[in-house]
Amino acid sequence: RFPAVADKTFLVTIADRSVGGLVARDPMVGRWQVPVADCGVTTTDYDGYTGEAIAIGERPAVALLDPAASARIAIAEAVLNVLAADVAEPSDIKLSANWMAAAGDPQEDAALFDAVRAASRFCQALGLAIPVGKDSLSMRTVWDDEGQRKEQTAPVTLVVSAFARVQDVRRTLTPELAPEGELWFVELSARPHALGASALVQSFGRVGDTPPDASADLLARWMRAWRQIREHATAYHDRSDGGLLVTLAEMGFASRIGIEIAVPDGEDALGFLFSEGPGVVWQAPRSARESIQQALAEHGLDARARVLGQTKPHRKLVIRQGSRTLLDEDLLALRRVWGETSARMQALRDHPRCAEEALDAACDPEDPGLFARLSFDEAENVAAPYIGGAKPKVAILREQGVNGHAEMAAAFARAGFEAVDVHMTDLIEGRASLDGFSGLAACGGFSYGDVLGAGRGWAATIQYHERLREQFARFFARPDTFALGVCNGCQMLAALNAMIPGAEHWPRFTRNESEQFEARLVLVEIVDSPSIFFAGMEGSILPVIVAHGEGRAVFPDAPEKAQPCLRYVGPGAQPAHRYPYNPNGSPGGWTGFTTPDGRITIMMPHPERLFRRVQFSWRPKAWRRSPWLRMFENARRWVAES
Repeated sequence: RFPAVADKTFLVTIADRSVGGLVARDPMVGRWQVPVADCGVTTTDYDGYTGEAIAIGERPAVALLDPAASARIAIAEAVLNVLAADVAEPSDIKLSANWMAAAGDPQEDAALFDAVRAASRFCQALGLAIPVGKDSLSMRTVWDDEGQRKEQTAPVTLVVSAFARVQDVRRTLTPELAPEGELWFVELSARPHALGASALVQSFGRVGDTPPDASADLLARWMRAWRQIREHATAYHDRSDGGLLVTLAEMGFASRIGIEIAVPDGEDALGFLFSEGPGVVWQAPRSARESIQQALAEHGLDARARVLGQTKPHRKLVIRQGSRTLLDEDLLALRRVWGETSARMQALRDHPRCAEEALDAACDPEDPGLFARLSFDEAENVAAPYIGGAKPKVAILREQGVNGHAEMAAAFARAGFEAVDVHMTDLIEGRASLDGFSGLAACGGFSYGDVLGAGRGWAATIQYHERLREQFARFFARPDTFALGVCNGCQMLAALNAMIPGAEHWPRFTRNESEQFEARLVLVEIVDSPSIFFAGMEGSILPVIVAHGEGRAVFPDAPEKAQPCLRYVGPGAQPAHRYPYNPNGSPGGWTGFTTPDGRITIMMPHPERLFRRVQFSWRPKAWRRSPWLRMFENARRWVAES
């Protein structure tokens, strides 16, 4: 029940992790979106597969016993995390150091000196640089309590961020297990089995005595060996908070695939399973065992690495030592234990019912996780016959606070449009006009900080400016134009429904039922509608990104009058009513709407952030292109044929 080990979903989903459309790996892993990824990865651009990886490492509790070891472990953890990405050379890794301490206290000053010196020597031994960092040296608070002076001092803390160039973002490894394969473990701690400052010891209200430590020599050897081994690996996860037991459990949670391992005879089982020193678990096929053993031996790590066990078709975590069974538990029962503390904290912050529903959903044995069902061939480019002609212009409309314009422009450009950046001030000051555009795309973000309600300040800029109001009304009335509103753009266009022909029944969008910003990959169904964007896509169910705080639709009439075209669905492909399958509480799961002629469509999800396969945190491997690209290609075909 230790918070440092517990499920972090409720902390991850409150931040927009997809803005910009360049994110190839976020914390959420697998069909069930479990937050256990070792690193984050972004692409360099919207076309290629090179990129950048970022990972962190920290171990402040160790500083209570050994500040130098705490610094070394933090660096080792950051390095091991970033190696989940396709990093070509160890020298490509650069570090940032964030130091925190209570400066001015003689004991803390000495601890800080020891930690900084240890970090410097450790990085020099590894050949790594720390070119940037920051410090917070006032980590002490003092107050009076009924005339008594009280003081609280934080331990010396080093938070390390590791950055590296990535050769191919598609080759990033995650903790998600393949159905078949062996699980390997390499022990990289300079003090194997040490339990000082571990989650296990802290759970009993103690700190312990001897903590684990990191060895620059072992880490350097592993970095070289891993370059050979990763060619065979199918899953990867470093050992961290909670020790090896939690590492294995998290891999099981991400895949819902059974694991059976054996603690070597003669080993201290508690130390083996709960020590938190540097180490790595990876999965590889049985056929790769000889090659892996050769690579380990070549770098002097054969005595520190072993096959722990293998995956199994059941859904349990089984740990044995000799003839004794140390653990035999259903993964979903462990998943509930892992999530209960988090759910209680979430219930204090968010709507308590939503916190309870999220935990139940995460542990539901009948939930198949994310899936896809297509009613069309995603590899077909319906805009291909028109790409060679003149490119129609689409205005990528943005306002102060809008941040989703780059990916929107990239999606339309990929479909054969000329995407033009149009700011509201360009229209207000006459530098641009909608009269020369075939399409308008209102992008996501936080216009005017949402202080007037999401999208309403943006809409007011148009409604209360006579020339703009007439220009937008003229654009909406033209039969040869289209418009797309996504997220904040959806909220803005919904507020302009009075000037959009056929949009009088559109809803307004209010605070999410969870009372929290929601950023998730969820399932939506494209339903039969006139929308030009969804032509030929009806009946498809697809994963899509949501990232909004005010997405709950409130209808003036029956929802069917609003020309719905998109709705959230749950595990049974039925309209989603429960959280988090329905992330905002919209009635019937409705989240996208169009007009009777289908030219103007609004939606809260972000398909423009998923027009490439690499942008999905989970997708079917068989996809040859992203199905969401069809939306934008449909618009291109409509312009050519209208």
